[in-house]
Amino acid sequence: MLIGLWIRDVVLIEALDLSIGPGLTALTGETGAGKSIILDALGLATGARAEAGLVRQGSSQAAVSAVFAPAPEHPVWDILEEKGISYARDEDLVLRRTLSADGRSRAFVNDQATSATVLRELGEMLLEV
Repeated sequence: MLIGLWIRDVVLIEALDLSIGPGLTALTGETGAGKSIILDALGLATGARAEAGLVRQGSSQAAVSAVFAPAPEHPVWDILEEKGISYARDEDLVLRRTLSADGRSRAFVNDQATSATVLRELGEMLLEV
């Protein structure tokens, strides 16, 4: 379950900290309110293609963290073990991505460097948009 989203310098969003509670969460708002930007940021954290155009104008880097609380029996833990990524089943799982203005990106799982491919694999198991 997605429980939090931390966005910095993505398109028009300078800073957003979003806590998500249990149950249904809906993003609503007027056209142009930023719903798509939030989804783009979530995609970035879960391994979607990174484009330099996502970095807010005037910023050197964008950063997004998606925080998940998978159940202890969730298969995502097996993938982490397979990839050699340290984890604790009783702690949150954090997928993080940074994107520089020149288009270079870095990916992290629980602050351990990884690839966007691993983020994508984990994201597909944790999230459906």
